[in-house]
Amino acid sequence: MHKSIKYMLVASLVIASISVQANKDFYLDDSHNINNLPANQPNETQLIVDLGWDSKYVSEGRNNLDLGGITWGTLAVQQGNLNMYATGGRADSQDYTEWNLGVEYSISLSDTVEANLGYQRLEFYGDERCSDNELFGDLAYQAQTWLIPTLSYTYSTQAGGYFLEVSIHSPWQLSQGLTVTPYVSQAFDFQYASEEHNGVNHFQLGIEAECLISDRLALSGHFSRTLAQEDIKLEARADGNEASLDQTYAGIHLIWSL
Repeated sequence: MHKSIKYMLVASLVIASISVQANKDFYLDDSHNINNLPANQPNETQLIVDLGWDSKYVSEGRNNLDLGGITWGTLAVQQGNLNMYATGGRADSQDYTEWNLGVEYSISLSDTVEANLGYQRLEFYGDERCSDNELFGDLAYQAQTWLIPTLSYTYSTQAGGYFLEVSIHSPWQLSQGLTVTPYVSQAFDFQYASEEHNGVNHFQLGIEAECLISDRLALSGHFSRTLAQEDIKLEARADGNEASLDQTYAGIHLIWSL
């Protein structure tokens, strides 16, 4: 099981960066999907602190915890297009801790297309002790200010497989500093989350809200729903799991940019 929080972190970095540049176009992805980082000025350095909580720990369309939710804390440094981060997560109702260390570089291919490439190291502590290395990348196209399709890719060295997601986000600024973003996402698993099955993994939809409290402080939240597809269903059937495989969860984050 590969429980990466990279996508949540990237979304937090987006809000934090934009809280300093409130007049810049942006979108926020959900907690488990990719997002492109806005580029800073070449010599500008930002320190970003993010505290958050999710009612469930859902990634790859699966709930990774038997009980309760999870609290996250992130410290990130953003220098121009380069972002380095350290994130810790701790379950609130069972023995589980996770640490992520990563680096990501964003590339502007045109006025409407951005790409990101990165690496992260994952360490898991709980009933089982394990670790993983991931290589990831994404491509985002801002077709309109209200329409942003994204393609993301993650490769796990431990699993020897990869995970693909195709997403569409539609950000709408309801008032100064308040943006609401509905989204849909289709995911495909190729020996990343499950070794025995490949193909369609899950469909996800939800809505996010971002509020800039001040130039350096932002509050974000999301409500998300995942619908299990063939990869998850086949895995559950092989494990004898007859419980509901769809997931509904929410989260909230407070981000400081220094």
